[in-house]
Amino acid sequence: MKTLAVLAALAVASPALADGHLPDLGGRTVAIATEDAYPPLQFKDPASGDAIGWEYDAMAEIAERLNFTPDYEKISWDAMIPAVSEGQMDMGMTGITIRDDRKETVDFSDPYMRSEMVMMVRGDEDRFADAAGFAADEDLLMAAQPGTTPFYVGVYDVLDGDEANTRIKLFETFGATVQALRAGDVDLVLTDGTAGNGYVAASDGGLKIVGETLGTEDFGFIFPKGSDLVEPMNAAIADMKADGTIEALNRKWFLDFKLGE
Repeated sequence: MKTLAVLAALAVASPALADGHLPDLGGRTVAIATEDAYPPLQFKDPASGDAIGWEYDAMAEIAERLNFTPDYEKISWDAMIPAVSEGQMDMGMTGITIRDDRKETVDFSDPYMRSEMVMMVRGDEDRFADAAGFAADEDLLMAAQPGTTPFYVGVYDVLDGDEANTRIKLFETFGATVQALRAGDVDLVLTDGTAGNGYVAASDGGLKIVGETLGTEDFGFIFPKGSDLVEPMNAAIADMKADGTIEALNRKWFLDFKLGE
Protein backbone atom coordinates (compact mmCIF):
# COMPACT_ATOMS: atom_id res chain seq x y z
CA MET A 1 0.00 0.00 0.00
CA LYS A 2 2.83 2.39 0.83
CA THR A 3 5.59 3.35 -1.56
CA LEU A 4 9.00 1.73 -1.39
CA ALA A 5 10.68 4.91 -2.57
CA VAL A 6 12.11 5.54 0.90
CA LEU A 7 14.37 2.51 0.59
CA ALA A 8 16.87 4.13 -1.74
CA ALA A 9 17.37 7.08 0.59
CA LEU A 10 17.70 4.77 3.57
CA ALA A 11 20.30 2.68 1.81
CA VAL A 12 22.41 5.77 1.21
CA ALA A 13 22.15 6.72 4.88
CA SER A 14 23.03 3.23 6.14
CA PRO A 15 26.42 1.89 5.05
CA ALA A 16 25.59 -1.55 6.49
CA LEU A 17 22.39 -3.25 5.31
CA ALA A 18 20.63 -6.04 7.17
CA ASP A 19 19.65 -8.03 4.08
CA GLY A 20 21.01 -6.10 1.12
CA HIS A 21 18.36 -3.39 0.84
CA LEU A 22 16.98 -2.61 4.30
CA PRO A 23 18.68 -0.42 6.94
CA ASP A 24 20.87 -2.18 9.51
CA LEU A 25 20.27 -0.95 13.07
CA GLY A 26 23.49 -2.54 14.28
CA GLY A 27 22.01 -4.92 16.83
CA ARG A 28 20.73 -2.12 19.07
CA THR A 29 18.09 -2.84 21.69
CA VAL A 30 14.68 -1.29 21.06
CA ALA A 31 12.39 -0.87 24.09
CA ILE A 32 8.81 -1.65 23.03
CA ALA A 33 5.73 -0.92 25.13
CA THR A 34 2.98 -3.56 24.92
CA GLU A 35 -0.33 -4.24 26.65
CA ASP A 36 -0.86 -7.98 25.99
CA ALA A 37 -4.64 -7.64 26.12
CA TYR A 38 -5.67 -7.47 22.47
CA PRO A 39 -6.00 -10.91 20.86
CA PRO A 40 -5.01 -11.95 18.32
CA LEU A 41 -2.63 -8.98 17.98
CA GLN A 42 -0.99 -9.49 21.37
CA PHE A 43 -2.07 -11.49 24.40
CA LYS A 44 -0.96 -14.06 26.95
CA ASP A 45 -1.15 -17.66 25.77
CA PRO A 46 -3.61 -19.31 28.21
CA ALA A 47 -1.59 -22.52 28.13
CA SER A 48 1.95 -21.21 28.57
CA GLY A 49 1.53 -17.66 29.81
CA ASP A 50 3.85 -16.46 27.06
CA ALA A 51 3.12 -13.22 25.20
CA ILE A 52 2.13 -14.11 21.64
CA GLY A 53 0.18 -12.72 18.70
CA TRP A 54 0.27 -11.09 15.28
CA GLU A 55 2.28 -8.08 16.44
CA TYR A 56 4.88 -10.19 18.23
CA ASP A 57 5.41 -12.30 15.13
CA ALA A 58 5.56 -9.19 12.96
CA MET A 59 8.03 -7.46 15.27
CA ALA A 60 10.26 -10.55 15.40
CA GLU A 61 10.36 -10.49 11.60
CA ILE A 62 11.04 -6.75 11.51
CA ALA A 63 13.80 -7.11 14.10
CA GLU A 64 15.50 -9.79 12.02
CA ARG A 65 15.29 -7.73 8.85
CA LEU A 66 16.56 -4.54 10.48
CA ASN A 67 19.02 -6.19 12.92
CA PHE A 68 17.81 -5.05 16.34
CA THR A 69 16.79 -6.74 19.60
CA PRO A 70 13.24 -6.12 20.87
CA ASP A 71 12.92 -5.51 24.62
CA TYR A 72 9.25 -5.68 25.58
CA GLU A 73 7.76 -3.93 28.59
CA LYS A 74 4.12 -4.35 29.55
CA ILE A 75 2.29 -1.09 30.23
CA SER A 76 -1.35 -0.06 30.53
CA TRP A 77 -3.07 1.49 27.53
CA ASP A 78 -3.68 4.86 29.15
CA ALA A 79 0.02 5.17 30.03
CA MET A 80 1.42 3.93 26.71
CA ILE A 81 1.17 6.99 24.48
CA PRO A 82 2.44 9.39 27.20
CA ALA A 83 5.35 7.02 28.01
CA VAL A 84 6.39 6.77 24.37
CA SER A 85 5.87 10.49 23.81
CA GLU A 86 8.19 11.26 26.74
CA GLY A 87 10.86 8.88 25.43
CA GLN A 88 10.52 6.32 28.24
CA MET A 89 10.06 3.68 25.53
CA ASP A 90 11.45 3.62 21.99
CA MET A 91 8.09 2.60 20.52
CA GLY A 92 4.71 1.12 21.35
CA MET A 93 2.41 -1.46 19.80
CA THR A 94 -1.09 -2.62 20.72
CA GLY A 95 -3.34 -2.13 17.72
CA ILE A 96 -3.04 1.67 17.97
CA THR A 97 -5.31 3.57 15.59
CA ILE A 98 -3.54 6.23 13.54
CA ARG A 99 -5.27 9.53 14.41
CA ASP A 100 -4.38 13.17 13.84
CA ASP A 101 -4.77 14.11 17.51
CA ARG A 102 -2.28 11.42 18.51
CA LYS A 103 0.16 12.63 15.88
CA GLU A 104 0.53 15.79 17.95
CA THR A 105 2.45 13.84 20.60
CA VAL A 106 3.88 10.76 18.84
CA ASP A 107 5.03 9.75 15.37
CA PHE A 108 3.34 6.81 13.64
CA SER A 109 4.68 4.19 11.30
CA ASP A 110 2.90 3.55 8.04
CA PRO A 111 -0.21 1.39 8.56
CA TYR A 112 0.46 -2.31 8.93
CA MET A 113 -3.20 -3.31 9.21
CA ARG A 114 -6.69 -1.97 8.48
CA SER A 115 -9.66 -3.06 10.55
CA GLU A 116 -13.34 -2.25 10.89
CA MET A 117 -15.13 -1.22 14.10
CA VAL A 118 -17.79 -3.72 15.18
CA MET A 119 -20.32 -4.17 18.01
CA MET A 120 -19.62 -7.16 20.28
CA VAL A 121 -22.38 -8.42 22.60
CA ARG A 122 -23.23 -11.54 24.59
CA GLY A 123 -24.28 -14.51 22.54
CA ASP A 124 -27.85 -14.42 23.87
CA GLU A 125 -28.37 -10.68 23.35
CA ASP A 126 -31.77 -10.01 21.77
CA ARG A 127 -32.69 -6.52 23.02
CA PHE A 128 -30.88 -4.73 20.20
CA ALA A 129 -29.22 -5.63 16.93
CA ASP A 130 -27.65 -2.35 15.80
CA ALA A 131 -26.31 0.98 17.06
CA ALA A 132 -29.69 2.71 16.90
CA GLY A 133 -31.32 -0.03 18.96
CA PHE A 134 -28.64 0.25 21.61
CA ALA A 135 -28.88 4.04 21.76
CA ALA A 136 -32.67 3.93 22.11
CA ASP A 137 -32.63 1.86 25.31
CA GLU A 138 -31.28 4.00 28.13
CA ASP A 139 -30.86 0.98 30.40
CA LEU A 140 -28.12 -0.46 28.20
CA LEU A 141 -24.46 0.18 29.06
CA MET A 142 -21.25 0.18 27.02
CA ALA A 143 -17.70 -0.59 28.18
CA ALA A 144 -14.66 1.23 26.81
CA GLN A 145 -11.10 2.28 27.60
CA PRO A 146 -10.76 6.05 27.92
CA GLY A 147 -9.04 7.78 25.01
CA THR A 148 -9.41 4.86 22.61
CA THR A 149 -11.08 4.79 19.21
CA PRO A 150 -13.92 2.57 20.52
CA PHE A 151 -14.59 5.17 23.23
CA TYR A 152 -14.92 8.00 20.74
CA VAL A 153 -16.95 5.93 18.28
CA GLY A 154 -19.27 4.99 21.14
CA VAL A 155 -19.67 8.61 22.19
CA TYR A 156 -20.13 10.20 18.79
CA ASP A 157 -21.37 7.45 16.47
CA VAL A 158 -23.58 5.47 18.84
CA LEU A 159 -24.62 7.81 21.65
CA ASP A 160 -25.19 11.56 21.96
CA GLY A 161 -21.72 13.05 21.68
CA ASP A 162 -21.38 13.61 25.44
CA GLU A 163 -18.03 12.22 26.58
CA ALA A 164 -19.32 12.18 30.16
CA ASN A 165 -22.34 10.04 29.27
CA THR A 166 -22.92 7.73 32.22
CA ARG A 167 -23.90 4.88 29.90
CA ILE A 168 -20.20 4.42 29.07
CA LYS A 169 -18.35 2.53 31.79
CA LEU A 170 -14.58 2.96 31.70
CA PHE A 171 -12.02 0.19 32.20
CA GLU A 172 -8.23 0.18 32.18
CA THR A 173 -7.75 -2.68 29.72
CA PHE A 174 -9.60 -4.07 26.73
CA GLY A 175 -9.67 -7.48 28.37
CA ALA A 176 -11.52 -5.98 31.34
CA THR A 177 -14.21 -4.59 29.04
CA VAL A 178 -14.80 -8.06 27.61
CA GLN A 179 -14.93 -9.57 31.10
CA ALA A 180 -17.53 -6.98 32.10
CA LEU A 181 -19.58 -7.81 29.02
CA ARG A 182 -19.52 -11.53 29.69
CA ALA A 183 -20.40 -10.96 33.35
CA GLY A 184 -23.43 -8.88 32.40
CA ASP A 185 -22.11 -5.67 33.94
CA VAL A 186 -22.33 -3.96 30.52
CA ASP A 187 -24.16 -4.81 27.31
CA LEU A 188 -21.84 -3.73 24.51
CA VAL A 189 -18.16 -3.52 23.68
CA LEU A 190 -17.03 -1.71 20.55
CA THR A 191 -13.85 -3.08 19.06
CA ASP A 192 -12.09 -3.48 15.77
CA GLY A 193 -13.04 -6.62 13.91
CA THR A 194 -9.59 -8.07 14.49
CA ALA A 195 -9.92 -8.39 18.26
CA GLY A 196 -13.68 -8.90 18.19
CA ASN A 197 -13.53 -11.89 15.89
CA GLY A 198 -10.77 -13.39 18.01
CA TYR A 199 -12.84 -13.15 21.18
CA VAL A 200 -16.00 -14.42 19.48
CA ALA A 201 -14.16 -17.43 18.05
CA ALA A 202 -12.86 -18.34 21.51
CA SER A 203 -16.16 -17.76 23.36
CA ASP A 204 -17.97 -20.99 22.43
CA GLY A 205 -21.10 -19.02 21.63
CA GLY A 206 -20.78 -16.67 24.59
CA LEU A 207 -20.16 -13.64 22.38
CA LYS A 208 -21.25 -12.47 18.94
CA ILE A 209 -20.96 -9.53 16.56
CA VAL A 210 -24.14 -7.59 15.66
CA GLY A 211 -25.07 -4.72 13.36
CA GLU A 212 -23.17 -3.03 10.59
CA THR A 213 -19.54 -1.98 10.85
CA LEU A 214 -19.04 1.52 12.21
CA GLY A 215 -16.10 2.58 10.06
CA THR A 216 -12.52 1.59 9.42
CA GLU A 217 -9.26 2.28 11.21
CA ASP A 218 -5.59 1.89 10.33
CA PHE A 219 -3.14 0.54 12.91
CA GLY A 220 0.43 1.77 13.27
CA PHE A 221 3.37 1.56 15.67
CA ILE A 222 4.09 4.70 17.70
CA PHE A 223 7.41 6.44 18.41
CA PRO A 224 8.66 9.58 20.18
CA LYS A 225 8.50 12.60 17.89
CA GLY A 226 11.48 12.66 15.54
CA SER A 227 12.50 9.06 16.21
CA ASP A 228 15.11 7.62 13.86
CA LEU A 229 13.21 4.31 13.95
CA VAL A 230 10.23 5.47 11.90
CA GLU A 231 11.76 5.27 8.42
CA PRO A 232 13.46 1.88 8.97
CA MET A 233 10.19 0.48 10.37
CA ASN A 234 8.28 1.83 7.38
CA ALA A 235 10.79 0.23 5.03
CA ALA A 236 10.42 -3.14 6.78
CA ILE A 237 6.60 -2.93 6.75
CA ALA A 238 6.64 -2.15 3.03
CA ASP A 239 9.05 -5.02 2.42
CA MET A 240 6.82 -7.45 4.33
CA LYS A 241 3.76 -6.34 2.38
CA ALA A 242 5.60 -6.74 -0.90
CA ASP A 243 6.90 -10.26 -0.23
CA GLY A 244 3.66 -11.65 1.26
CA THR A 245 4.77 -11.83 4.91
CA ILE A 246 1.94 -9.57 6.12
CA GLU A 247 -0.59 -11.69 4.24
CA ALA A 248 0.86 -14.85 5.79
CA LEU A 249 0.61 -13.38 9.29
CA ASN A 250 -2.99 -12.39 8.66
CA ARG A 251 -3.79 -15.92 7.54
CA LYS A 252 -2.04 -17.46 10.56
CA TRP A 253 -3.65 -15.30 13.23
CA PHE A 254 -7.07 -14.48 11.78
CA LEU A 255 -7.93 -17.69 9.92
CA ASP A 256 -5.84 -20.58 11.23
CA PHE A 257 -5.27 -19.70 14.88
CA LYS A 258 -8.02 -20.54 17.37
CA LEU A 259 -7.79 -18.69 20.69
CA GLY A 260 -7.97 -21.10 23.60
CA GLU A 261 -6.85 -24.17 21.67
